Amino acid sequence: MLIYKEFTFEAAHFLPSAEKGTPNSRIHGHSFRVRVTLKGAPDDDTGLILHLGTVEEKLKTVQGKLDHRFLNEDVPGLELPTLEHIALWIWGELHHELPLIYEVSVMRDSCGEGCIYRGSQHKKLST
Repeated sequence: MLIYKEFTFEAAHFLPSAEKGTPNSRIHGHSFRVRVTLKGAPDDDTGLILHLGTVEEKLKTVQGKLDHRFLNEDVPGLELPTLEHIALWIWGELHHELPLIYEVSVMRDSCGEGCIYRGSQHKKLST
């Protein structure tokens, strides 16, 4: 079974690799939505994979590190704040705290885009 919890954050960034003069090369902001998915079997006694209140506590810590920040400078490890790197960074922040983590999705709904990371297949960013 899969369970998930979501949070949002507002942040500014720019993409150092963007062509000069394009919008992504300048500082700009987005509203981000993050979904963290856990995979497991419900406990026989509780009927839960993990209490979602516990998940929410862990996510609030990560949200606080990202919300209303300039990602390139305020968040170590996100000097290149692409959707892909944000997903990797969140995974790195949570995988020890939430060992049942299965997937991190980072979405920019206003742009109709996002990234899904399912862990361990790719290099993780150091945090």
